[in-house]
Amino acid sequence: MAAFRYEAQSSTGALSQGVMEGDSARHVRQQLRNQGLMPIAISPVEKKQSTSANAFSSELSNTEVVLLTRQLASLLQARLPLARALSALVEQAEKPLIRDRLANIRADVVAGTPLSQAFAKFPRAFPEMYQATVAAGESTGELGTVMSKLADALEARQALAQKVSAAFIYPAVVTVVAIMVVVGLLTYVVPQVVSVFESSKQSLPTLTIVMIWLSDALRNWGWLMLVVMVLGGLASKRALQNAQIKHRFDQYLLQLPLIGKYLRAVNTARLASTLAILVGSGVPIIKALNAAAKTMNNTALREAMDEVQVKVREGVSLSKALESSRLFPPVLVHLVASGEATGELAQMLERAAQSQTSEVERKTLWLTSLLEPALILIMGLLVLLIVLAVMMPIIEVNQLIR
Repeated sequence: MAAFRYEAQSSTGALSQGVMEGDSARHVRQQLRNQGLMPIAISPVEKKQSTSANAFSSELSNTEVVLLTRQLASLLQARLPLARALSALVEQAEKPLIRDRLANIRADVVAGTPLSQAFAKFPRAFPEMYQATVAAGESTGELGTVMSKLADALEARQALAQKVSAAFIYPAVVTVVAIMVVVGLLTYVVPQVVSVFESSKQSLPTLTIVMIWLSDALRNWGWLMLVVMVLGGLASKRALQNAQIKHRFDQYLLQLPLIGKYLRAVNTARLASTLAILVGSGVPIIKALNAAAKTMNNTALREAMDEVQVKVREGVSLSKALESSRLFPPVLVHLVASGEATGELAQMLERAAQSQTSEVERKTLWLTSLLEPALILIMGLLVLLIVLAVMMPIIEVNQLIR
């Protein structure tokens, strides 16, 4: 059966739109007539493959993927057949993009394709880790339980990302306001006040001369500075698309005193939570490591995970392989070693994920608590320098008059 998008009119004249499955467009028209609807337009839902042609097309957001995962898990745990559960999600979907994706997935499932392979047609929304977890649930016959665990992990990851973003909003706002205040003072206030002293041909203090020079440069060449900054940002973004440059940059970030530990904790939390789901679902350790490594956005750590996979494939324990890289936190290594010794690797990985998540939250709070007073102090110093540059000539004139 294929999926068709339809537009129909009821006996009262009300228009309705949606997605319906049928053997053909004629079959869909007949179903609509049986429901007392008059078909107006029917068109097949095209299956969009993951190709370069649609690389920049719209895709499901993380929030939508989390919601769909939770809804599907709930329906499957309620003992609803998979095809029927997907049909219920199609009917509940409000956005056309979500309806199209779910209708395509359901059509493949009805045709006999495993759910994990149906998800694989949309890798941007359902990455390899997602597909591997669903495949493990299918192989064990506990798809509902596995999907529920996957939804829990995705929700926890999204909550952490939201906490981190919210924590840095205030420093970002303070930075923008500080820049606007300083630019306003240099481009408007300083020229207005200092022009009085320039016309009197009074010798000005060094600080005032420097501020006048900065003010003139900002008013005359501010647009050029902005263009250079934008071009520099675009050039840096393009340079980081090079694998070697990106790798060296990520290595440098890991070596920084504060940022390095923070990035290591963020990536370790993602790695441990993903491994906990995959290992707990029965995914082979090598395949689990390969899928979990792709959830990390630091290429240096990802390369270290490639070496870990090689050593594990050669027979080295996971804890020893992680320890030899010297890039992962000791708490992860110790908990993995405990899990391997007791046979509870998935549980220990889950504890490691919780530990690293808490570490990320603590470091985020600590960094923002440092950034806020530092930004206020820097802004105050800049404003103080501008005020001194304006006031010093006035003070000198008063002293001469006395």
